[in-house]
Amino acid sequence: MAIQIKAVERGQPGVQGGGVKKFYATPVHGREVTLEALSKAIERKSTLSGADIRAVLYAMVEQAVDGLSEGRIVRLGDLGSMRITISSEGRDTAEKVTASAVKRTGVIFTPGKKLQTMLRTARFTKV
Repeated sequence: MAIQIKAVERGQPGVQGGGVKKFYATPVHGREVTLEALSKAIERKSTLSGADIRAVLYAMVEQAVDGLSEGRIVRLGDLGSMRITISSEGRDTAEKVTASAVKRTGVIFTPGKKLQTMLRTARFTKV
């Protein structure tokens, strides 16, 4: 199956009024695969019950949150890994850098080998 794309017009970054506008490909999002749908699909391919699969998946989410909140890198095998990122204010000295300097947080996801392969070999169709 191919990844659907559409054309979106964008201006030049940093140019007042957008400068010369061009069209760029962007993926079409809108279809979702929920944790519930994933667990049902896994259930059809295994001998485990849906309840057991959901229990494991939800526990994995909780453990990932716990690990990230402790500043750990969460590795999910072939799926990839997640780590916390922060943005902070600059301070004059190292001693002045405290928790109050942190202004934004985020999570960076780095795809594992199977996802990297999928991305390299992906096919696209325009909708």
